[in-house]
Amino acid sequence: MQKISTKTIVMTGMMTAVLAVLSQIQIPMPSGVPVTMQTFGVALCACVLGWKMGTASVAVYLLLGSFGVPVFAGLSGGLGTITGATGGFLIGFLPMALLTGLFTPSKNKAGTILCSAAGLAICHLLGALQFMLLMKMGFVESLMLVSVPYLLKDVISVVAAFVVGAAVRKALNAANILTYA
Repeated sequence: MQKISTKTIVMTGMMTAVLAVLSQIQIPMPSGVPVTMQTFGVALCACVLGWKMGTASVAVYLLLGSFGVPVFAGLSGGLGTITGATGGFLIGFLPMALLTGLFTPSKNKAGTILCSAAGLAICHLLGALQFMLLMKMGFVESLMLVSVPYLLKDVISVVAAFVVGAAVRKALNAANILTYA
């Protein structure tokens, strides 16, 4: 079993904190699903830390929130948020982080684009499905209400996370704070 360095643990915690802060930047919407910076934050965790620790960072965020720490959008937290109408998106952050970070760092742009798109699609699918079930509506209606209006913003968020993440990774590597095997 490979040991995890103190630097890695600290960076994972720091990125969890960044995600929690970015989650508070929100614009309420009539659907009840706010426009937030969470998608950017999840993708940034994956872009900076890679798939293993990026996913771990998001998992810590979700655990903190599920225990009631107000880290989710609107300073919310608790199992009620995860099991509520927008909870599917929160659950979808795990596969999104995993897939977005899978090729990070990598020169395989096609793999990066495909995996990131798949991660975002899974996140939206889980979000729309949970919303559909809890609000007792059709799948297409749910998609049109809580997924489609946010897709362009989320695609831009993921692309921006790759740009910002590459710069952060470069600076951290230069300072010998973050290294990849």
